[in-house]
Amino acid sequence: MRLTLEETTDPRVYDDAVSQLPITSALQGWGYGEARRVLGQTPARYLIKGDGRTVGALQLIRKRLVPGFSTLYAPRGPALESLDLLPDLAGAVRKVARPTDALLKIEPPYPYLAADGDSEAHVPPVLGPFTRAETEQPEHTIVADLRPTEAELLAGLSSMARRNVRAAEKLGVVAGRDDDFDAFWEIFTATNERAKLGAFPRAYYETMLREGNAHGGEAYIVLSRYRGKALAGGFFVTMGKGTYYLFGGSVRDDRVGDDGQPLKDSKAPDAFYWNAMLDAKRQGYELFDFWGIPRVLDESKHSYGVFKMKLKFSEQRVWYPAYDLNLNPAAPTIVKAMRWRKTQNNMRKRGSADDVL
Repeated sequence: MRLTLEETTDPRVYDDAVSQLPITSALQGWGYGEARRVLGQTPARYLIKGDGRTVGALQLIRKRLVPGFSTLYAPRGPALESLDLLPDLAGAVRKVARPTDALLKIEPPYPYLAADGDSEAHVPPVLGPFTRAETEQPEHTIVADLRPTEAELLAGLSSMARRNVRAAEKLGVVAGRDDDFDAFWEIFTATNERAKLGAFPRAYYETMLREGNAHGGEAYIVLSRYRGKALAGGFFVTMGKGTYYLFGGSVRDDRVGDDGQPLKDSKAPDAFYWNAMLDAKRQGYELFDFWGIPRVLDESKHSYGVFKMKLKFSEQRVWYPAYDLNLNPAAPTIVKAMRWRKTQNNMRKRGSADDVL
């Protein structure tokens, strides 16, 4: 099929297309692109046309590298009617690319089930002219199907998760949607500092929260509180039938009770995950993406603990691979330079060349 890209500046028209397509992601939503502007990146949105109708939608983020070179990036995109359309997308993108655009990176929101535990051997190495490459978003993740009943979802949790959820309920932990961005920010920044993780400026997340609610999707915060204090929480964005847990964490509760003794462990993180799943189900979402587990498990790293926590709530692991398309002869050199820069950032922040996930 011959595909063309029709640029649109109407957020409602664009988000409506993204939300209706069967292969889609909230990161292709208009609001996510507006948050990227805070980082100095420029979004452009296109409807993908084929045979006179809309068969996909594509948000391209243009990142300026150095004078004379930039890259195009489709975060967890494009949104598509069928994965079979991808090979024909290359020609359409080449027609709208600028001479300075050296590389296109796509992350099709099509999950490949992990085989033999974590194996990715069945993930295609190429899709037409696109070749497998490093992702920007977490490539390996855990997802949960929210279509079963609440009782069936609870039964599907690990025995430890069920026990902790019940313990939190008995202690009076309250978890659900919350408008207290400051409380979320305190948890998020404390988690990043503890784990030696990086973060974007606060305005990036505030913009995503505001713009993610403005045009057709949702962006929201879930907090888990014990005796009024927020101890765990996360930031979610949605589109279509899926909700995606992008950022979050937890803090230790160092308070003492009336008797001067430390308060009991409230199991606030478990209450957060469970109630976030229930909230998403009640809102009509069918897919819950826990957003990222390590490619390689290492018990000495912070990411291993995150993996074990998420695994208590679902064991369904999937891969979301990325693919590159060279638009300029300089692309291979640019890819090496970006990898080098990423490694240097990892060394500076955490003292390791390894990526977080």
